[in-house]
Amino acid sequence: MSFRHLIKRTIKTGFLVLVFPIYVLYLLFRLAGNTDAVFMSFSQAISLIPGKTGIYIRAAFYRLVCTDTSDEISVGFLTIFSHADTTIEKGVYIGPQCNIGKCTICADTLLGSAVHILSGKNQHNFDDITTSIQKQGGKFEKIRIGRDCWIGNNATVLADVSDQCVIAAGSVSAKSIPNKGDIVAGNPARVIKNRLAGSVDNEKLFT
Repeated sequence: MSFRHLIKRTIKTGFLVLVFPIYVLYLLFRLAGNTDAVFMSFSQAISLIPGKTGIYIRAAFYRLVCTDTSDEISVGFLTIFSHADTTIEKGVYIGPQCNIGKCTICADTLLGSAVHILSGKNQHNFDDITTSIQKQGGKFEKIRIGRDCWIGNNATVLADVSDQCVIAAGSVSAKSIPNKGDIVAGNPARVIKNRLAGSVDNEKLFT
């Protein structure tokens, strides 16, 4: 372990200790209310902390609260999580102003600004026209974003994404991306190339 990594690990451990009272408060509030509602309230509060301090606090809090989550992550300013049953693996970068639903984001994946990861495609039922949509319920699915992916600014993802994929900025990915290395773009997102098949012209892809 390098000296730099040792210093960084020491700082992160310090923030875990610092955040622990917040974690205890979260557990107490959770006893009296809906788990996800309480979790989202705490997520909203810590999303407001700016700078490096906010990044370290968010990493420590989600490490303590979320399922199998690393504290070696970066979660940007004003980014909100909606479910405690969310897993963020080591090396993940999540940009500012994102909305993260119930998901697993695998190691070394990058999310740009204002990315929306939804908890599947079936959160709201609407088949019964005699009942308001908000009363019909739905179900949350824990979707998987693969390892070493890049999701561009303002993209929306509703289904699983394989390893090493790229979702272009502004795209809406409503169907699973089953093939490793696929590059998708558009609304609805469609495969336009595969990273493993050859070189990619980034300028043409994102303009």
